[in-house]
Amino acid sequence: MGHREDLLEGAKRCLLDKGFARTTARDIVKESGTNLASIGYHYGSKDVLLAQAYIELIEAMGGAFEGEGPALDDTEPGSVERFQQVWSNIIGTMREPGSIWRLSMEVLVMGDRMPELRDHLGRAQREAGRGIIPLLMGGREEDVTDETTDTLGTFYVTLMTGLIAQWTFDPQSAPDADALTEGLRRVIGAATGDAP
Repeated sequence: MGHREDLLEGAKRCLLDKGFARTTARDIVKESGTNLASIGYHYGSKDVLLAQAYIELIEAMGGAFEGEGPALDDTEPGSVERFQQVWSNIIGTMREPGSIWRLSMEVLVMGDRMPELRDHLGRAQREAGRGIIPLLMGGREEDVTDETTDTLGTFYVTLMTGLIAQWTFDPQSAPDADALTEGLRRVIGAATGDAP
């Protein structure tokens, strides 16, 4: 690997070990075996490097969202059953010890103090919304329109952010996929006049 890749891998390890606020440029350099000047040369700043490392950590979770085996193939895209299965898989990543989702909470809290990081991650969040739509609704990510990303994708990212907060702060009472699905059924029922 070159310095750019070494820095990125070192930054990932630092994020998982220390989080955003406690990771220094020197920590990344020590972890990556590079030098301080290489951070600026390859990434512009420590914050941009950490943001990119975070994005790559989150992107690596995509496979876990799909689950193992043919489960998603057994449910109809856009169905309540698909909703339940995908959110069950996503929540499964939040249950793991040392879940990387705690970093998301740190970003929310630190965002106003680190505008460069916030802007970089804001753009990535929009693309995350675009990426989750095919899991739930079927189709291909490259076919998801900007309008769908800005509505449905935003809805899913908002749901995800709320779940991350609940699973980070109070995992004992955080909802599982069954509770989310029942809530969705009630919303649909109320909207269509079929509420119990």
